[in-house]
Amino acid sequence: MNKHGKVVLTYGTYDLIHIGHIKLLKRAKELGDYLIVAVSTDEFNAIKGKQSYISYEDRKYILESIKYVDLVIPENCWEQKIEDVLKYNVDVVVMGSDWENNPNFEALREYCDVTYLSRTEGISTTKIKTDLGAKKLIKK
Repeated sequence: MNKHGKVVLTYGTYDLIHIGHIKLLKRAKELGDYLIVAVSTDEFNAIKGKQSYISYEDRKYILESIKYVDLVIPENCWEQKIEDVLKYNVDVVVMGSDWENNPNFEALREYCDVTYLSRTEGISTTKIKTDLGAKKLIKK
């Protein structure tokens, strides 16, 4: 047993933190004793063709302020996942159900449990960005 008890790890960008993120983090923490969140760096997001509104450092700071999160680490590339699981003695990797059957996470089953949690209906960072882009935010 790890000194932290049962260790849970999840990955994500966590841009524009919303209720869906908080619910996922809460449910992930309930699966163990110690929750590690690997946050996509700005450089890794660029490789994935994504751009965050909030910088990596600020996203990291926000996540560190959430009571369910015990440790925040950078996610620099797809290939680091097995290394993370071994380095932090991870028991369970948790991801949103939209990642189910993704080979990057399924490959981890050789080293730990992999669990997919359903997303919160009606909310996503993409939806927030789309909704905000469609509205006029400045009054004339």
